[in-house]
Parts: sequence; structure tokens; C-alpha cells
Amino acid sequence: MIGYCSPGIRRIPYLEALLEVPCRYFVRRPGAAVSAIAGWGLKPTANRARRIAAARKLPYIAIEDGFLRSLDLGVAGAPAHSVVVDFKGIYYDATRPSDLETLILEADFGAAELARARDCMALLRQHRLSKYNCATDRAIEWPDARPRVLVVDQTFGDASVVYGGADERRFVEMLDAAQRDNPHAEVCVKVHPDVVAGKKRGYLLDAARQRGCRILAGDIAPWALLDAVESVYAVTSQLGFEALLAGRKVHCFGLPFYAGWGLTDDVLDCRRRNVARSLEQLFAAAYLRYSRYINPYTGERCELEDTIRLIAEQKRLRERFRGPWAGAGFSAWKRRFVPGFLGKHRSPDAGAQRRNPGALENQAVQFIAARASALARLPAATRVATQVVTWASGLTDAFAAACDRAGLDLWQMEDGFLRSVGLGADLVAPLSLVLDSRGIYYDARSPSDLETILRETQFDAALLARARRLRETLVRSRLSKYNVGTARPAELQLPAGRRVILVPGQVESDASIAGGSPALKSNHALLRAVRAGNPDALIVYKPHPDVVVGARLGALPEEGGEPLFDRLVTDIAMPQLLEVADEVHTLCSLSGFEALLRGLKVVTYGLPFYAGWGLSEDLLLDADTMPSGAVQDFDRSAILARRGRQLHLDALVAGALILYPVYCDPESGDHIDVETAVRLLQVRRHRQAKREWGRTLYRLFRNRFLRR
Repeated sequence: MIGYCSPGIRRIPYLEALLEVPCRYFVRRPGAAVSAIAGWGLKPTANRARRIAAARKLPYIAIEDGFLRSLDLGVAGAPAHSVVVDFKGIYYDATRPSDLETLILEADFGAAELARARDCMALLRQHRLSKYNCATDRAIEWPDARPRVLVVDQTFGDASVVYGGADERRFVEMLDAAQRDNPHAEVCVKVHPDVVAGKKRGYLLDAARQRGCRILAGDIAPWALLDAVESVYAVTSQLGFEALLAGRKVHCFGLPFYAGWGLTDDVLDCRRRNVARSLEQLFAAAYLRYSRYINPYTGERCELEDTIRLIAEQKRLRERFRGPWAGAGFSAWKRRFVPGFLGKHRSPDAGAQRRNPGALENQAVQFIAARASALARLPAATRVATQVVTWASGLTDAFAAACDRAGLDLWQMEDGFLRSVGLGADLVAPLSLVLDSRGIYYDARSPSDLETILRETQFDAALLARARRLRETLVRSRLSKYNVGTARPAELQLPAGRRVILVPGQVESDASIAGGSPALKSNHALLRAVRAGNPDALIVYKPHPDVVVGARLGALPEEGGEPLFDRLVTDIAMPQLLEVADEVHTLCSLSGFEALLRGLKVVTYGLPFYAGWGLSEDLLLDADTMPSGAVQDFDRSAILARRGRQLHLDALVAGALILYPVYCDPESGDHIDVETAVRLLQVRRHRQAKREWGRTLYRLFRNRFLRR
């Protein structure tokens, strides 16, 4: 058992999963069961823990943030994705051995582990990831084409400086050396923004000003800096190691963990580090063996590759949705979760938001009415840059035209394809939404971002492999959009030997019918068409869950419906039902996509997003099966021109479930990747029964008082 007395460590979620042993917080005494004491590295906050460990002759375990920590800063409350745990010392203390130094010295890495290290380094370069990843990653504009070198300042008194054999004099020596070594280059000094603002103290600000150096004080992404320089001068900053990853020459004026192995030009010498090591060996030791990774949203340990993928997705979405947003026409309950999907969070000071909403660009979405007059009231300072988002099914032509006249980008939002455990009609918050800058996926009358993704993306082997693993997980776990239903397929008692066709019902008033089914507009019409074309098949009809609970329109007529199907199913989850079906016939239901995931034949009578890619039998797109008579709002040749590409199933999965949707953790409001969302759905489904009574009460209230 590991004991700790630090309140900061106490706030680390899933501490026992990271340390792999039971942990106990204590205030005064650790207790007899405690066999080691943990503290936060060599920081002053860990002094008491170190004293207690020494007094009781117990090992001291140093914990620190990992080298790939998170999207945002820890001081901003961002959960840690990685930590390092050291039983000998800590990686930035060059005065004595550490576990990391020992791993580098031993370097017993096989070919497979070194190949994995190279792959992970390539991923970090590809996604341009650093320890923290909140800074804007944009190219720096320089006044001329001179060569440049980077000198990295650090916060005064930082433990890595103190224990890395450096002091203030060493920083000034480094700056002078950079100017002396590079007489024809501009020397740029990166200082912390808080140092320029006077909130913190650094080492080089005054010296850099005196020597006429360019001072870089903004919140600049490390990779944007590394793109522009030929070499890097560092004392102990991790930026020096990232410079090695970027292929830059690195000069060290202290003893960081990456110095002394023949990879850097070193001023100081550490006799313990008396062997040469490759960059792959150094990386494998630090990032693969020394660091421990966890998914902070599921609480489960993971690998470096998982952490890279998750933080890379968070960074991609942060960049995609950066800037001020106005949410138009959202209901009160949707306003609770919409900001998180845009990477924004409500200000804790609601009064400040009302007084000056334009100043809260990074904290909140400004909600407005979906009217032209509301656009005119947007803050003048941010109006031109503001992007407007609205729920797709509520968008009117008049509001779209008003946004166009105002020169504002208009995005449409809808539920994602892996939404939740429970229905939106029951006010269950979603784990996924889609945001579309061109149209919306279910409206085939105009292009959408999803259509563009599927038509233009070059799906590489890694993305297709990821999509295949995702598809297999969804099928194995029986996950779908809503994940509702309790009955077993065996209760259907289907006769053997007959072809089983599943017909999923839809909400007839839904915008997907208007935009995605130009010929047939009702569940009754669909069933008639299916029965007419398949008189000998056994037809199983499953109404839409929102229709079953009485929240939406789509019930069959009182008379004449029964002969069109053989079985009516209301309480069997779609994944289980697909296991007993041979085919799925649908207007434009997402169930057709879920059937494709399971290798079933799918026949479409409308134009869902998955039609037209060679994976389904699409009656409206085939000249031989297209219904006779004119179909309004339907240009077959235009749709074939926009689609018509032959896709592999995993390419469809990659586009529809990985690249197009936005996933968000309901607890933290943070962006997550699809793999994390799937795991959260699995966990939440096990808890579903505990919440069902509350949903039942809400349905009774809604159907009695709220239905129109």
C-alpha cells in the first residue's frame, strides 16, 4: 500500500490504476499498512512526504506529469493522460540515478520495441504533439528569410533547473553562445507569457532585451517554433527533446534526461551517462517504459498510441472549432451540452456572461434566437468572425438567408450515429453530435461534409485498420445509436427456412424523411413496397423508439397495417434484432448502416448517407429499379455525380464514425475520440436499468402535458 499526504495527489483520478497498488491518503500518520510514501517529485510540496518516508525508513516514490500530459494545462484543471513513477529519483534530477536513467543505460530493447518507438515518434511529428497542446499551432510570420536559432528560457527556480546543474549564469552563457555560434542568424528567445506580464520570473528576458534578440512571448505551439529554426539551445526544457524529434541540432547547458547520450552538444558532463544511445532507445525508455498512460475519461490504463490518438483528436477539434460561436434557436436542455461539443465551456460567472458575452469567446457559446434580428445584436467586435450553429431540423430558409446576407458561416448540428444509452426524447444527453458546414448528412438534396469526406478522403491503411477494429467492437458489443431494448431475439420465434427482412420504422415528421426519402414518405408506404417486392419473405417491423414511447409521429394506421408484416417488435435492441435478420429494407434509417456493419444485405428506398457507394442496393439510384413517375426534389444524376465512388465498408465506417462526428465526455465536457465514446457507452449501458424509472416518469409527464 502506498501512502500520500499531498492534497494535489489526492485529486488525481484513478490513482490506484496508475500506481497499480492500493493507495491511502493520510493527514498525520501513514498507518502500519503503508509500505511506501509517494510525493510529487522533488517539489517543495513533497518535502513533508519525503521527511515522513525517511523517518519511517520507507521508500519514497516520486510522481510527476508524463512527457505527453494533456491538451490543456494542469493548472487549468485538465486531467492528466500520463504520469511517471520513479522509485530511485526523478528524471530531472541529474545529481543521482533515476529509474529513467537506468532504463537508458540498460537499453535492452528488441527490434520490435524500437520499431514501435519509431512509429510513435512519427505519430507525434504527424500530430505535432507536445507535453501540453493548448497553444495555437499556426505558422509564425517572420519579417525576412534569415536563418534562426531558438533559445529556450524557463521559469525561475524550476526544479529541473535546480537539479539539472544550472543557474542564472548558465542561461546567460547559453544566450551568448547562441549569438556567438550563429553570427548570421537571428537569435529568438522563447519566454513564458507570464514572465513578460510580470506575473512570473524567468532567466533571460532582460538579457535578451539588452542583446537585441527577438523575444517570443506569445502562447506559441512548440512545433510552430521548431518549424522555423535550425537549432535549439536549452538548459533542461523538454522542448529540447522535442527538438530532437523534429530533427534539429540541440545544445544543452544543463543536464536534462536526454543529455549525455551522444545526441546533443553538451556543456556539462555526467559520468554515469558514459554510453551512446540512439534517439529510438531514448524514446523507448522515456515514453514506452518509464511513462504510464491512462484514459482519464474511462479510468482505464492504456498505451502511448491510445493517448496520442485521443489528444490528437482533441487538438484537431480545438483547432476546428476555435473562435466565437453563436448558437441559434437551441432549447434550454440542449444549451447544457452544446458548448462542450464546440470546445467551449460556460463561464462560472453567469452575470459576466450576460454583461459581456463577446468577451467570453473561449468559455461559452452565446445563445440567440434563430431570427435575423438576433444576428444584428451580436457583439460588433466579434461579429465578422462569429460562426453560427443551429439544430439542423429546426433550420429555416429565412434564417439561412439572413446568415448569408450577414456574411456569417452557418453550421448545422444533429445527433451522432453513436448517440447515447437512451433517447433524446427522454432528455438523455448525447455522447456524439455531428457538425456540418455544408449541409447535413441526411439531406441528399444538397452536399454535406460527410459526403465530401467519403468522396475525397484517401483512406490509408492505418485509418482503415482503425475503422475495422471499431466495426468489430461495435458488432461484438452490440452497440447502436440509442442502445435501448431489453427483450431477446429468441422471443420472436421465427420459423426456419424463410428469408427474414427487417423493416425499421422512422419518425415520419423527421427532417430526414423530407431530405432523404423523395419517393416514399411513411412507414406504411415502405411496408407496402417491401411486401409487394417480397411476397414470400417474413417481414419483421420495428417502429422507431421515439414513436413507441409516444414522443414522435410515425404510428401505422389503425387498419390495414397488420397484413404488411409478420412480426411487430418494440422492445428488442436493434443489434440483437440484426443478428436474426437476413436483409434490412429501409427508407433512410441509420439501421441500414448498422446492418452493413454486420455484413447484411441492405435495400434502400430513399437516399441515406450510406447509399451510392456500392455497398447497398439503392432502388432510387438504379435506373432499372427506380419507381416510375416523377419524383420531386430528386436529381438522380447529381447525386450519382456527388457520390458514385466505390467504397470499402471500412472506409464508410472511417468517414461516418471517425472523421465526421464529434464525441464529448458528458461528465467533463471534454472532446474525446470514438474509442473512448464506445467504452463509455458500454459502461453506461450496464447502468441503464437504474435510471429507467426516472425516464418512465418523464415520459408520462411529457405525453400528458407536453405533446402537441
